[in-house]
Amino acid sequence: MKDGPDIARIANLIGDPARANMLTALMSGKALTATELANEAGVTQQTASSHLRKLGEGQLICARKQGRHRYFALADERIARSLEALMDLAQNTGHIRTRTGPKDARLREARVCYNHLAGQMATRLYDHMIGRDYLKLSVGGLALTEAGESFARSLGIDVGELSGKRGLLCRECLDWSERRSHLAGSLGRAILTQIIDRGWAERDTNSRAILFSARGRAQFERWIAA
Repeated sequence: MKDGPDIARIANLIGDPARANMLTALMSGKALTATELANEAGVTQQTASSHLRKLGEGQLICARKQGRHRYFALADERIARSLEALMDLAQNTGHIRTRTGPKDARLREARVCYNHLAGQMATRLYDHMIGRDYLKLSVGGLALTEAGESFARSLGIDVGELSGKRGLLCRECLDWSERRSHLAGSLGRAILTQIIDRGWAERDTNSRAILFSARGRAQFERWIAA
């Protein structure tokens, strides 16, 4: 056996269909109970407990107890980024599970990617911010320009406060359904928070979809037309 990262073990953990379904469910950014994850995976609670133990030992998820319940979440944003990359790889290599019905269209349009907006509306916002020089691509990654700071402030976002927090302010995230970039990082998270707090959209309780109201959709269109 060669020295170095054991990608085979990680691949084995993620590769089990039940565990893959659990991890995908946690991509919503929500913490879920073992019962909820068992339902997502289509397995018994006893089997789910075994899967959750393995995912915990592999440091892919973390658990937190609150009251009588124990909640599970992705260990950190790196796990979410890796899962999103695998979704893109599956999409590009033809390994697709077909699900019919209106939920597919809603997920393609707008969904949560761990803690930021993804889907068609997210890539349109990203393209707008690049086109207006609010964001600049550089060797070091993605940077927010002075014009971008003004744009963020117009949305009610305190860039200075975000910059003082851990993690990157701006980061590209490859959108697996659009196959183009959308905005992640603390700014991407703050934008999704603004959309929800302003009542423009809400999270679908049964999926990762972000559901915009007619008013919210109109306001969003004004954002990317400004």
